[in-house]
Amino acid sequence: MSKTFGREVRLRTRAQFTAVQDHGRRVSSRYVTLLAKTNDLGRDRLGIIASRRVGSAVMRNRAKRRLREIFRQEQPDVSSAAQPSIDVVAIARADLARAPFSDVRSDVKAALGRLRKGTR
Repeated sequence: MSKTFGREVRLRTRAQFTAVQDHGRRVSSRYVTLLAKTNDLGRDRLGIIASRRVGSAVMRNRAKRRLREIFRQEQPDVSSAAQPSIDVVAIARADLARAPFSDVRSDVKAALGRLRKGTR
């Protein structure tokens, strides 16, 4: 992904979220549950769900910022035919905002790896 998290890399409508939730593959980890579905856009897109279980508005926003940063850093080169592009819905768990960033990053990276194996 680029340095910014623009419209082209976000899931924006309820229909986009529900399509991934209804027809996607699910992987759970300690800090996040990821759902993914392949797309034909040539780029990955991310949607984040952070409910009140995560905490106050400050904690929910921190969780979302962390997830966006991890996806920016871990964005693969989807221009090659090796990996299909996917739409990802990330559902934050309560401990995500409080845990050390390095732990969250390794957890999400491992979950993304498991997702990418199953979406080919």
